[in-house]
Amino acid sequence: MTLPAHTDLDDDLAGERRHLTASRAALRRMRDRAESLYSSASEVAGDPFAAETLGRTLSRRVAELADDPTTPLFFGKLDVTEAAYHIGRRHVTDDAGEPMVLDWRAPLSQAFYQASVRDPRGVQIRRRFGFVRGELTSFEDEHLDRGEELGTSSRILTAEIERPRVGPMRDIVATIQPEQDELVRAELADSICVQGAPGTGKTAVGLHRAAFLLYAHRERLRRSGVLIIGPNTAFLSYISAVLPALGEVEVQQSTVEGLIARVPVKKTDSPEAELLKHDPRIAELLRRALWSRLVKPAEPIMVSDGSYRWRIDAEPLRRIVDEARREELPYAVGRERVRARVVGLLQRQSEYRTGNSPGETWLKKMAKVAPVREFLDRAWPAVTPEELVVSLLTDPVLLAADDLLTAGEQAALLWPKAPKTARSARFSAADLLLLDEAAGLLEREGSFGHVVVDEAQDLSPMQARVIARRSEHGSVTLLGDLAQGTAPWAAARWQDTLGHLGKDGAAVVPLTVGFRVPAAVVALANKLLPALGVDVPEAVSLRRDGDLAVVPVPAAADLDAAMLVEVTAALEHEGSVAVIAADAAVERLRGHLVAAGLQVATPDDVETEARVTVVPATIVKGLEYDHVVVVEPAEIVSAEPRGLHRLYVVLTRAVSRLSVVHAEALPEPLRS
Repeated sequence: MTLPAHTDLDDDLAGERRHLTASRAALRRMRDRAESLYSSASEVAGDPFAAETLGRTLSRRVAELADDPTTPLFFGKLDVTEAAYHIGRRHVTDDAGEPMVLDWRAPLSQAFYQASVRDPRGVQIRRRFGFVRGELTSFEDEHLDRGEELGTSSRILTAEIERPRVGPMRDIVATIQPEQDELVRAELADSICVQGAPGTGKTAVGLHRAAFLLYAHRERLRRSGVLIIGPNTAFLSYISAVLPALGEVEVQQSTVEGLIARVPVKKTDSPEAELLKHDPRIAELLRRALWSRLVKPAEPIMVSDGSYRWRIDAEPLRRIVDEARREELPYAVGRERVRARVVGLLQRQSEYRTGNSPGETWLKKMAKVAPVREFLDRAWPAVTPEELVVSLLTDPVLLAADDLLTAGEQAALLWPKAPKTARSARFSAADLLLLDEAAGLLEREGSFGHVVVDEAQDLSPMQARVIARRSEHGSVTLLGDLAQGTAPWAAARWQDTLGHLGKDGAAVVPLTVGFRVPAAVVALANKLLPALGVDVPEAVSLRRDGDLAVVPVPAAADLDAAMLVEVTAALEHEGSVAVIAADAAVERLRGHLVAAGLQVATPDDVETEARVTVVPATIVKGLEYDHVVVVEPAEIVSAEPRGLHRLYVVLTRAVSRLSVVHAEALPEPLRS
């Protein structure tokens, strides 16, 4: 540590503590003012609508100003020419409006992450603060103007990165590295794909990019929204605290399944049928099945209007239908466009004959008269997503269109019996993808301003299309690791997934240097890479403090006891402990731990005092634990077709210690 010049270390630390106390008091006053305005919103607003709008705005502001005394309000400080700025999680001002803490996303704050001896960006001294449970305990200076730069050898930086993690994921604003900062601050219009090896912080980069974009484009993104998509609800629970800690409380989080849950799931597909329903060919079949419903008008229509009768011949009707089809509108929008143009022809006839322009009531009446309705139902029939999907899956002719599917594939998809009505149909989880595709053909889906997709390597083409419809006019941050692809349809190339998302031009940026997973653990997991069939660079870890233990046991009957020994040893250290095993073994292992008197949590238990969690291998993706005990890798591998990919995920969840307990022989790539 370099001592500040011309001052006593204790006095300097005391001064920083006073600034922290004053900043917290200022934040409290900011919140009090917001609460006061919120309570009087109905009195100052001019009408009930304005009062409600103002109330929502102020309520959001109150939530954004919440303070957690266990979380540092600032973590760094920049000394530039004749000025000093504290850098923190949110902007704090004194009563005169002068900044006491700068938001980490402010332009000036970028120098905290990017300044170096080679490019100091006007920074003379960069100071990092050490905290223990919210109390400021130390600081560390880099005199960039004197050529002093600690980088990743910073004691405070290293301690923060390696700090044991219990409960939900934390933000990383104090430890963002320069290459991560460049991704975080990328322009809103830019879509980015981050290929991140385990422990490189790709999830944190995506979440912090969302927070940065909300800061830089607040009003635009409040209108269009920001969406975070994760692989499962356990993952969403794990990351749920990050954005609120940064003052962002209005970001929507969901799984792909949550986005498309329009009907209950009441049946299960065969593996072959499920795989086909994730295939983009099914989207083309739905499109063709929908537009094949159009029929060229062959007869005129006659409309009675009091003492008048209006006639539209078949040729102009055909022209209206053809023009609307060429405009490539969503199907339901095209149908209404045809209706409006037919009514427009009737309107012109009425104006010519009567000399008067008919009013809105007349136009609405003409849109609903029987001849117009009957024409529409023949030429451009109405259809619901459920009706379209049922018609495809119950009609051999539609499934056989243009030989997109083989005969065997058609047979796998064809329902043995058609339901009485589309409303009574029993749909599978994969059918929900088809229903969402059908809904997108009928109407345009609302587009978010920005979408962050984590664990994106497991997106199928049809799932990617779900997201594409919700980001058509916005950008995406795609996060993942091709080596961790465990789904049957997992991507082998990012360009394929980006194409299905409609973001072909997005840059693919690799992150290979890890700060969380210890080098010994990474080295073990890297042994699996040659067998995974993907072209990704090996992960490299800067952590040299981790611990790896491979524990063979004589027989399967000894597994549970060996697991308990490893868990008991892990509990002697700080941090969270996870037991990860094949799904079929989870209940047995949980029961053994409970019988031993341990309190055991499930992955969805965010607010829990239990330090030990038993996690099925199939849902551990994206999660991290200080100590991980992996039970029987061979059983994890044999449980699914891409079992080696699953094992790669499992082995890289530990951020301090990993124990591998096994009775069966380890998978071949790990034996060397």
